[in-house]
Amino acid sequence: MRKVFLFSVLTVLAVAIFAAPVTIQFWHAMGGTDRIQLLQNLANEFMQQNPDIKVDVQYTGSYTDTMTKMIAAVRAGNPPDLVMIYDIGTQMMIDSGVIIPIQNMIDKDPSFDINTLVPASRGYYTVGGKLYSMPFNSSNPVIFYNKTLFEKAGLDPNNPPNTFEEFIEYAKKLTVKDANGNTIQYGFTFGSGEPLAWFFEQFMAVQNALLLNNNNGRDGRATKAVFANEAGLRIFNFFNEMIQNGSAINAGPGWDNARQIFISQRAAMLITSTSDVNMMVKAAQSGNFSLGVMFLPHPSGVPYGGVIVGGASLWMVNTNNAQREEATWKFLKFLESTDAQIQWSTGTGYFPVNKNAIIKLLYEGYYAKNPPYLVTVLQLLMSNVTPATRGGATGAFPQIRTAVDTAFGKMFTKAMTPQQALQWAQEQANQAIANYNSMY
Repeated sequence: MRKVFLFSVLTVLAVAIFAAPVTIQFWHAMGGTDRIQLLQNLANEFMQQNPDIKVDVQYTGSYTDTMTKMIAAVRAGNPPDLVMIYDIGTQMMIDSGVIIPIQNMIDKDPSFDINTLVPASRGYYTVGGKLYSMPFNSSNPVIFYNKTLFEKAGLDPNNPPNTFEEFIEYAKKLTVKDANGNTIQYGFTFGSGEPLAWFFEQFMAVQNALLLNNNNGRDGRATKAVFANEAGLRIFNFFNEMIQNGSAINAGPGWDNARQIFISQRAAMLITSTSDVNMMVKAAQSGNFSLGVMFLPHPSGVPYGGVIVGGASLWMVNTNNAQREEATWKFLKFLESTDAQIQWSTGTGYFPVNKNAIIKLLYEGYYAKNPPYLVTVLQLLMSNVTPATRGGATGAFPQIRTAVDTAFGKMFTKAMTPQQALQWAQEQANQAIANYNSMY
């Protein structure tokens, strides 16, 4: 009798154990109440469909914070199952040896069609022919402009500038001074720090010019920077001319100040991320002005390349737990699905990385009703997929961006000429690459 009872108890316990849901941790860097809640809503929807899986969604701070915490968690032996890492962290994650390449999961799961991923997004996170992470919150920079201020300046709001030369002239015409000669409205504004360095990378891709050797580190490990050339100098001169003639204002480090200058209509044009489209549409409505969105301008006479995918992707961390690995892959496929990508894109402004989501939004008339969203998607889809537009791959990118931004500052203050500043940035980048490569 006692044996029967013991057997029954063990059976109940075994069933309870095996019936318990698998818990996976998802760390992300999407700040802001709306984005945090949207990711939680997607996780909730997934858990309703999959009651045997529990997703613990955690906001872990900025991209840099998330990377730092992930490294610490790996060292402590309790890493997350899925983590959001920014674009320039790609090579670092590959070199870390702690991840499961997404290609490995795709190769053993015929239910997932890799061709549904937008080629540009897929291309960025593909190194050596292998897709290492799953594109998710993808973006690139665009120019938002105030159509109402264009009209006041006598400019056609439906014919924005296409070239560097046209852009500089528009910026001059859109600059307004008061009776005392003080500038009360600038033609153009931008954020420095990481944003400005990112814009530099993008304008290199627009010219189909490489940042790093070995085809941007795509055909082999990058060993040096190659951006101190004619293409790079055009970009430095482009920004410098507008700063020196007073038609542009450097809003300072980060994104927020530049956004606010534009939103308050103290600047007529703003370069920022496509992920800001929701914010800008709402700002135009509350500020009672008409919003326009344009592609990045390019130097006259230079063949157009395209833009680089920015934002971040999702990485599977190797926890050596087959159950959690399977649950994570299932959740990841859900996030890449058509409906989930539509929810994410329309709720944030990031463009869908699933081609079917873009097609569905197009057929349903979403883009016709929301032209700013269409422009952000078109710029990406019209970009050529080349080594330049796939972006550079090196673990030294954070240091390189700091060097490029510092070089812009030296140029703006006239401590260096554009040529000197560009060359200095490349020298600093080469040292950073050498230091990184020495560790691997």
